Amino acid sequence: MKLKVCGMKYQDNIKQVATLQPDYLGFIFYDKSARNFDSETIPDIDNSIKKTGVFVDASIDFVLEKVEKYNLQAIQLHGNESQGYCNDIKNCLAKLVLASHTIEVIKVFSIKDEFNFEVLKPYESVCDYFLFDTKGKLLGGNGYTFNWNVLNNYPSTKPFFLSGGLGINEIENIKQFSNSKASKYCYALDLNSKFEIEPGLKNISILKKFKKNLNMILDPKKKQL
Repeated sequence: MKLKVCGMKYQDNIKQVATLQPDYLGFIFYDKSARNFDSETIPDIDNSIKKTGVFVDASIDFVLEKVEKYNLQAIQLHGNESQGYCNDIKNCLAKLVLASHTIEVIKVFSIKDEFNFEVLKPYESVCDYFLFDTKGKLLGGNGYTFNWNVLNNYPSTKPFFLSGGLGINEIENIKQFSNSKASKYCYALDLNSKFEIEPGLKNISILKKFKKNLNMILDPKKKQL
């Protein structure tokens, strides 16, 4: 199960989080977010960490501009983007000159206590991953989890990110989830607000502790290390 740390904002903090070797680092390009990333550059980080741009109903030109400027390896669509939009942007990304690698497309859907999985069908062929977040007042970073049991009815085989209020206190729940039917296609955990000192500034010690505890859950042999 991979890890994504989202909502990165500050240069030194980005470097610190990168030393923990998450699989993805998320940068929000949405000016209504307290975590909006507006720096001119992203610090040099290990090539194994996928820089992910998070967008909300942005124009395709805006997304492509950020992909090229920051050499993003993935984009996360967190608004009401249609199947047609996702198809168009996926085709545009494939044509980028700099794209010596495939740029992943992650489409976000919000859940609380129920979800109509039929809405996923049009997106099956136009994105690489789904991401399930908590439905709340904010588009993201609400700070609490949704009912993961809803995912027991997940009808797809497309891998997904689990997001929404994940924190150090959810380790035991994540352990139970990892042994459930719902986790079969869970590709990654998405961490954000529960690890913050303030919006965009991550607490390194808590992230480090979470990653260590998660590794022990997923690979009990590591308890011996």
